[in-house]
Amino acid sequence: MSAIKIGIVGFGKIARDQHLPALNANPAYELVAVASPSSTSDSLPHFASMTAMLESMPEIDAVALCVPPTVRYSLASEALARGKHVLLEKPPGATLAEVHELERQALEAGRTLFASWHSRHAPAVEPAREWLQWRRIVGVDIEWKEDVCVWHPGQDWIWQPGGMGVFDPGINALSIATAILDDAFFFREGVLAVPDNRHAPIAADLSFASAGGYPVNAAFDFRQKGPQSWDIHVEAEGGSLTLSKGGSQLFIDGALQFEAPEQEYPGLYRHFAELIESGRHDVDVSPLRHVSDAFLLGRRVIVDPFHWEVD
Repeated sequence: MSAIKIGIVGFGKIARDQHLPALNANPAYELVAVASPSSTSDSLPHFASMTAMLESMPEIDAVALCVPPTVRYSLASEALARGKHVLLEKPPGATLAEVHELERQALEAGRTLFASWHSRHAPAVEPAREWLQWRRIVGVDIEWKEDVCVWHPGQDWIWQPGGMGVFDPGINALSIATAILDDAFFFREGVLAVPDNRHAPIAADLSFASAGGYPVNAAFDFRQKGPQSWDIHVEAEGGSLTLSKGGSQLFIDGALQFEAPEQEYPGLYRHFAELIESGRHDVDVSPLRHVSDAFLLGRRVIVDPFHWEVD
């Protein structure tokens, strides 16, 4: 199979820090262009829009959409109509209906659509799933707390409707939880803390109930200073499990059992190449469904205004 010619659409922090090096290191791909109205690459052809990129370079096989979720549907729909395979950064869309429609369009076009969840490719996630597979779970506690000024500096889109606020990182935790837990779980109640001058929550405390009868609780916060917290704790009969550092470390009963360097985006692109080669799709919306339920049923409280820190 010849290298997949791919273009990146949206060239912000996550695209430069994660997508670019992952693609450059994978011989299955040839990164040929970048489309972004505001950011450029010194080493790649640059276009102000995806439309201009695909019209100028029809040989492109696939696009990776790294734009805010509110504009992702129209771009993905256009790319599929032009016969391109599409990778959707998380979350795959602003609404569930959009993603389901894109899946229909991809099937009709005979092209691969990959709703990617990069945190599922963290190295300790699969060992955690295997350890839990044969154990009865008692309870799950998720702590996902980070500094928005570090990870989304000056990105006002994240505070707009559809930007999701703290659920932008929180959905990573939910993507891991839905991967390692065999039982489905359902939103029951929660509190969403929304800054007085923003539209999306800066923190959330959530309670879920699982089909297996155990609770799943999650605390998300964008106001964390100092060390960041990306941990999932699972109590099971016969032991406890902790996934730490976003899924890079696995602890059993407090003892480190597995640790490996972060390889989320390389794993994500390996899977995308496999999907394209086999003509398959991967469109799991379960993490987004949990976020949608939280917005639908969660109780909103107004907190102090948020302002970007100025160095």
